[in-house]
Amino acid sequence: MQMHLHPPNSPGIGRVGESTICTAKRKAAGFVRHVAIDVSETALAGGFIAGQSFGVVPPGETPAGKPHKPRLYSIASPTRGEDGKGNVLATSCKRLIDEHWDNHTLFRGVASNYLCDLQVGDEVRVTGPNGKRFVLPARPEEHNYVFIATGTGIAPFRGMITDLLEAGVSSRIALLMGSPYASDLLYHDEMQGLADTHSNFEYVTAISRETQADGGPPMYVQERLSTHEDLLRPIIDSDRGLIYVCGIAGMEVGIVQRLGTSLSGDARDRYLTLADDAPADPAEWDRKAINRKVKPTKRMFLEVY
Repeated sequence: MQMHLHPPNSPGIGRVGESTICTAKRKAAGFVRHVAIDVSETALAGGFIAGQSFGVVPPGETPAGKPHKPRLYSIASPTRGEDGKGNVLATSCKRLIDEHWDNHTLFRGVASNYLCDLQVGDEVRVTGPNGKRFVLPARPEEHNYVFIATGTGIAPFRGMITDLLEAGVSSRIALLMGSPYASDLLYHDEMQGLADTHSNFEYVTAISRETQADGGPPMYVQERLSTHEDLLRPIIDSDRGLIYVCGIAGMEVGIVQRLGTSLSGDARDRYLTLADDAPADPAEWDRKAINRKVKPTKRMFLEVY
């Protein structure tokens, strides 16, 4: 893989080719757009792979009068790009809209709203690609996969899963997608379509603030590790298993705790390394403990933001 073909001090100029809502329904709790950028005139063309990220440089200056630095976004495209030639990459961008706590005035995320506001044909400065660990293995057919995402954390998995399925690997692949409401599910129809046409791919959703499609109670995504044990345990227990986790910071706590509770012995050791002073009860594994006393092994990949 390649990295930093365009470093932060030397961005390339891409051009927006598509900007569409990618939530399951237009009226969702958040505004998330699928933004595709033509990078054919940049060094990024054919230079990225699924799982990497790229940078967007917003125009203007910070309140301190300095140029804005690049903000990184996961590439949501397969390695072939949106166009099949590696000339168009895409990302899933959620608008950041909030209030300043001290004076209750509106706060708008600089890069996210800039990117979502761009119109087809607009130029955008891009950097990267970035990242060399959160990618598929060199021999993907030798592994089985559990991908766990919340929100825009599905972005890299859209590309990685497409790469796997288009390569025709027979590996078992499961995507667990968590969302507050069903209307917030991203790329839902696309993922369901892939599951319908590929017998080795399973797509499972978890809705945390309303009942599930089958009438089940609200649940967080880590609870699917228990409700779908028949599907997931053969993957996780296998010597071929890999686990990828991507989404908002904090989600990894529940997932690691659930793995610590449900796995033991060699199965747990494949994914987690415990320090001698790590709490014996997984319920006590908080965010401070993770990566200090409870570390993921090379078979578990965490990307949270």
